[in-house]
Amino acid sequence: AMVDAALAGDRMIGMIQPVSSEAGGESAPPLSAVGGAGRIIAFQETEDGRYLIVLGGVCRFAVARETTRATPYRTVAPDWSRFAHDLDGLNVAEPAVDRDALLDALRQYLQRNQFGVDWDSVAEAPLEALINSLSADCPFTSIEKQALVEAQTLEDRCAVLTTLLRMEQAGQNGGYVQ
Repeated sequence: AMVDAALAGDRMIGMIQPVSSEAGGESAPPLSAVGGAGRIIAFQETEDGRYLIVLGGVCRFAVARETTRATPYRTVAPDWSRFAHDLDGLNVAEPAVDRDALLDALRQYLQRNQFGVDWDSVAEAPLEALINSLSADCPFTSIEKQALVEAQTLEDRCAVLTTLLRMEQAGQNGGYVQ
């Protein structure tokens, strides 16, 4: 129903990670404080009536409040102000982050987990695209992914990402990063 409503309108939907509940069984678990709005840029309907959709990220938002609507999906009033800079698109200037430290943490993470990567592509990637792609594609937990979503700036997200890559290493080495 949500995808049908979006396709009938501006093709925008918001995605918010529910906060997992220890007790489980909640019909409407609490929502994370920050979500992301995206525009449906491609979709395919399956034979069983489901949709396969591709979203293009537009802007993150803080949840001002959950709204009441007669829909089978949940809706919120978004507060865009904290993340208005998301609308600027990819930065022209390289942000003030330590690319070498990020790549070092990534290299060690990939080696430990026996993942391969095209290092030429990594080296050529704009820093913002690299940080955002790694944040989305690395197999972090939902709590770790939420920390990446909530990082205010690209510099903050890079710091969180580097920390997450190194934390996994610390756990494997008895708490010590080599």
